[in-house]
Amino acid sequence: MSRFVERWLRPAFFLGHNWMTLTGAVLTTSSAITLLWFWAFEILRGGPVHPYAGIIFYLALPGVFAFGLILIPAGVLWRRWRLRREGSLPAEFPEVDLKSPVLRRAALLVTVATALNVSIMGVASYRGVEYMDSTQFCGRTCHSVMAPEFTAYQNSAHSRVACAQCHIGPGAPFFVKAKISGVRQLLAVNLKTYSRPIPSPVRNLRPARDTCEQCHWPQRFTGDKLRVRTKFTDDEKNTPLTTILALKIGGFSARGASGIHGRHLDDKARITYISTDDRRQVIPRVFYRDDSGKTVEYASAEIKLTPEQLAKADRRTMDCMDCHNRPAHTFEMPDRALDLALSEGRISPTLPFIKKKGLEALRAKYLDRATAADRIAVTLTEFYKSSHPETYKTHRALVETAIHEVQAIYARNIYPEMKIEWGTYPNNIGHDDFLGCFRCHDDQHKSADGKVITQECESCHAVLAQDEANPKLLSDLGLKKP
Repeated sequence: MSRFVERWLRPAFFLGHNWMTLTGAVLTTSSAITLLWFWAFEILRGGPVHPYAGIIFYLALPGVFAFGLILIPAGVLWRRWRLRREGSLPAEFPEVDLKSPVLRRAALLVTVATALNVSIMGVASYRGVEYMDSTQFCGRTCHSVMAPEFTAYQNSAHSRVACAQCHIGPGAPFFVKAKISGVRQLLAVNLKTYSRPIPSPVRNLRPARDTCEQCHWPQRFTGDKLRVRTKFTDDEKNTPLTTILALKIGGFSARGASGIHGRHLDDKARITYISTDDRRQVIPRVFYRDDSGKTVEYASAEIKLTPEQLAKADRRTMDCMDCHNRPAHTFEMPDRALDLALSEGRISPTLPFIKKKGLEALRAKYLDRATAADRIAVTLTEFYKSSHPETYKTHRALVETAIHEVQAIYARNIYPEMKIEWGTYPNNIGHDDFLGCFRCHDDQHKSADGKVITQECESCHAVLAQDEANPKLLSDLGLKKP
């Protein structure tokens, strides 16, 4: 055993004395000490680190550490090649005396350092991959590009779901695909060649069955779901009007498929469609498999396509993302955003004309976001000072709170530098602000035997109250005091 160790140590000691190997040892040692210190600090501190610090400590320093490890044997091989080319490579390397305490301690140190390096490299690789899958890396590292989507994500119902869970999902194959795609995106960010705005929908997004349905179960029978929405008119009193719907979510039960989910999200891929635009808003053909297994084709009477156009069109099997197309990145429309702020009390409905003036301020054109914040404040302040001085005098705090909220609505939805304005990203849930359901349910998609995809309201929801000032149903259900 002693001879075996000595046979390997002798050339290593002799050839390892070169600047490349020594540089590698310095880089490896210094980066290893820094990494160990940072990991200890992170454990004691708790919580996520700053995204740019994460780039240094999770990606850059492990790269330096790995580079140093590569330099150590590279220097040995380089010196061996150089000596052989010069004809001065010794036939017998200088003897190494393992009985020497110094050499024995050195050998032990090298062995321990090697084991430690392997451990550090393993942990660094794991932490690097973990960091690249983290929400702060996805949303905050490329700040100028991802700021709009990250802001929308933080205000969504999925704000506690990690980006990778939806954009990658479980399993190695899609992880590798995502990282390869990430290299392309990194180049686009650095070269400033990325699209403005970011295209939607994401073309290479994993099927919803592999991501959304890891948590959600659309085939489960849900039945009807009550939806209450209050909107405010633009009169002086900001009169609230309430609409109550019973959404027929449905699902699957012993009696078969029913409702929205039951008819659209069957395990048997009940619906496929053809779209001719990048946003999947123009749908000239729909193919529906009925309960008997027969496929019926519905063709739009309004959208005429040549055979060549149909052949080039995108054909897709419907899943969750065709209706819930912005589940974690929903951008608001100004009217609805104000209604929500008023109904939640973030803006006081007692301020005269706040809905009307707030909407005007939001819809106005501004040079940039900073100008928008200033002009919104000036516009609303001057309105209440001149038109309602008593309100401004006695309820100035409410006015300032309203101004702050209107500014916040604008700031989280409008990004001129990314060419994002009101309505840039269609939301396919419902049909108030965008076509949504009416992309197919328009009474214009007809089959060969004359059947149409109905636009009848009652097929998806029952209207229990519509734009009523004080629906009795809310009191009957105990949702509002009579």
